[in-house]
Amino acid sequence: MSGSERIPLARPVLAGREEELVLEVLRSGMLSLGPMLPRFERAFAERLGVGDAVAVSSGTAALHLAVRELGWGAGDEVVTTPLSFIASSNCLLFEDALPVFCDVDPVTLTIDPAAAEAATGSATAGLLPVHIFGWPAAMGRIEEIAEARGIGVLEDAAQALGTVCDDGRQAGARGNPAAFAFYANKQMTTGEGGMLVPSGPEWAAAARSERNQGRAPNMKFMDHDRLGFNYRLTDLQAAIGIAQLERLDELLAARSEVAAAYGERLAELGAAPAGEGDPGDLVLPASDRGKERRSWFVYVVRLPTGADRDGVIGELDSRGIDARPYLPCIHLSDLYRELLGTREGQFPVAEEFSRRSLALPFYPGLPEASIDRVVGELADILGRDSRS
Repeated sequence: MSGSERIPLARPVLAGREEELVLEVLRSGMLSLGPMLPRFERAFAERLGVGDAVAVSSGTAALHLAVRELGWGAGDEVVTTPLSFIASSNCLLFEDALPVFCDVDPVTLTIDPAAAEAATGSATAGLLPVHIFGWPAAMGRIEEIAEARGIGVLEDAAQALGTVCDDGRQAGARGNPAAFAFYANKQMTTGEGGMLVPSGPEWAAAARSERNQGRAPNMKFMDHDRLGFNYRLTDLQAAIGIAQLERLDELLAARSEVAAAYGERLAELGAAPAGEGDPGDLVLPASDRGKERRSWFVYVVRLPTGADRDGVIGELDSRGIDARPYLPCIHLSDLYRELLGTREGQFPVAEEFSRRSLALPFYPGLPEASIDRVVGELADILGRDSRS
């Protein structure tokens, strides 16, 4: 590696306002279950245009509480995508429900509604679409399928704050239980943390109890009336969340600018738009279409067929550039192979993308010089090694 500074895969954007609000919490002495937490929840619900939002310790916790809200449990099957972070399936196992995987759309990479419909059966209790990489799932069609079968829908919007669906409605604001996440590489961050959008006041109250070991607000200390968990978000984290929400539009716009810069430079090198090109082409991620709006979470390209993806990642690393395979298919993990007997070849679209996927460094304010360097090094590597 030359003397150039290393380019990280992701980097949170924090400013003075975060510090100001964190200091406010520290000086108050109320580090958890204080006033900053409901303040964050109200601000998030207002931003999303929903009636309520329940802050929790992670996106996984939000998914788990949503599964409990929907009553999915032993004997229930839930149709979902194998191309996701593993939490979107693990949350079902927590309650003894079983994920039933189906393939994804080759352009958007979200759950294919036709495949989802074909995967439903007598034991199907619900559908769990994932707005993968900030691209909206085909919610209108998914909700039609669910309504026709009398089953529930849980939206995994962990990567999709700011995403807009094909009917102009925001992901996670459609009346279904929905989960958001605030890990450090997300559109906004609280370090760790998540948010559950419940389907109504009753479930909001239940979630607030369950996140706090099953205690209700009017109960005596250490008294519990339901099974609960330690899924609390601290006031320190809530303070960071409030500051991030205050400039969310700026953060989202900055991500879009970086994505546009990548798209322009890669297109100049012959990269094909999503859904187009030949197997030997580098393929760009899908961009906005119609009323659908992508909220950029990561910037993932598909390498040419025959490229040594892991070798490309290793070569980028040796040149001071972080990159990752986004994402391994859930059904091919050791856990799910053992639990469900899943195997290679079951979901060819998802598996083909997974073999070719490469996440490039991506965060608000990534300098143009760094983008140029990433694209230049990638082009150099692929020019030497990409074809079989």
